Amino acid sequence: MNVLIPISVAIIALAFVVLVFFLARTLKSLQGTLDNVAKTLDGLETQLNGVTSETAQLLHKTNKLAEDVQTKADSLNTVFSAVQDLGSSIHNVNQSVRKVTEKISTGAERQSENISQVVQWGNVAINLWEKWKIKKSKLESSRRKQYQ
Repeated sequence: MNVLIPISVAIIALAFVVLVFFLARTLKSLQGTLDNVAKTLDGLETQLNGVTSETAQLLHKTNKLAEDVQTKADSLNTVFSAVQDLGSSIHNVNQSVRKVTEKISTGAERQSENISQVVQWGNVAINLWEKWKIKKSKLESSRRKQYQ
């Protein structure tokens, strides 16, 4: 039995050495992987810093654009209010023209009989004047014949 203990200890020692060897290999492989992860994270950090600065610039430009749009929108408000005032003025002018037209047509309807009589009297006056002219020219022509 004396031989079994040293052989067992030798087998345990050999198993421990094999275990340590494979554990060392695994830890070395893990070290390489962790180094690659660290390099990747450094690259990501650099890219993230670049993206962060570009995002800050983009946000600044967006704020400027929003201010510009707001300024232009405010200036357009005065234009829209002027157009609204113009529309109200045109509406008032249209109402005034409508009222004047109604008054004129009402007055014309009232005076239509008087106008008709004036036109008839005017025609009578023109006819009388034409007859007087004809009579006058006949009279003058007869006088000329007498003196000749």
